[in-house]
Amino acid sequence: MSQDAFSEGDLRNTGMALRHDREWDYELERIIDAIEERDAKKVGLQFPEGLKRRGPAVADDLRQLCDDDVTFLLSGQPCYGACDLDTYLMRRTDVFVHFGHSPMKESEKIIYVPLFSNVDPFPIMEESLEELDDPAENPDVGLVTTAQHMNLFEDMCEWLEARGFEVHTRRGDDRLTHEGQVLGCNYASADIDADQVLYVGGGKFHPLGLAMEHPDKNVVIADPVNNVVTLADTEKFLKQRYGAVHRAMDADKWGVIFCTKIGQGRWEKAEEIVENNDNAYLITMDEVTPDRLRNFDMDAFVNTGCPRITTDDGPRFHKPMLTPGEYEIAVGNKPLEDLEFDTFHGTW
Repeated sequence: MSQDAFSEGDLRNTGMALRHDREWDYELERIIDAIEERDAKKVGLQFPEGLKRRGPAVADDLRQLCDDDVTFLLSGQPCYGACDLDTYLMRRTDVFVHFGHSPMKESEKIIYVPLFSNVDPFPIMEESLEELDDPAENPDVGLVTTAQHMNLFEDMCEWLEARGFEVHTRRGDDRLTHEGQVLGCNYASADIDADQVLYVGGGKFHPLGLAMEHPDKNVVIADPVNNVVTLADTEKFLKQRYGAVHRAMDADKWGVIFCTKIGQGRWEKAEEIVENNDNAYLITMDEVTPDRLRNFDMDAFVNTGCPRITTDDGPRFHKPMLTPGEYEIAVGNKPLEDLEFDTFHGTW
């Protein structure tokens, strides 16, 4: 493995090092090229929540490289994925740059900067071998990761193959940009012929969803960010979801939430629920939070937007918050055994 493979996200080895931060490659050259090609005067910059603090520093460095008549505008809208673009700012700028996620849908107006991590995943992958089956007995393993580690995905595959594994990967559907990529709402890349899957990435956000979507698979988490190897355990998660469904079974008035974020709307699903339930009311909103729903006099809610709002933030809402599939169980249209993870397919 060459040293270049480990340092691809490290700006210390490039000529466009960001003065304020060397952890990510912000692809400043590509942004400057687009500004010059389009003779742009207004440039929108959108960062995910964890990187918003870097926004002013990136803008400062871009200002140093541009003419004085170019204005940079930072999006303050919440951003949790490529499905969550600030369309208001995008319509009012000549170039719009979305940091931290890979493209969900290509657009000439949008520049996607995925921000590849420079963390070395191979030491924690070595530790993960203790949780994977012996390749001499079961060589089949699926490999998935997030956009931040896609720069090393082929190297990860080769690393596993060199240790006797037969690595199974696929791209998934149109919502996914890369081979082996997973999103918090889409795990189609794990639809492979292997009963064990290695997830390489930070935290348990993605692998828990994957384990719920594919309960027949053993999901091993190799976390190079927190330097830990764990197994995805869905028991606590399932208990939480069963509890929410049971609490909603006596509900009379339902609030059906349609999320107006560009990549999260399931209008047909929301409409279907309202049309088939005289006590269901359609509520449109961009950011779905407990405070925003507290003043609605509903017994329970159905969220047709981002599935992770329901599953991750569900306990924070004052009334039961269900996915569309869980709603069907609560109103008696499906048996409790049909409870499954809500995923999002297709793009806007």
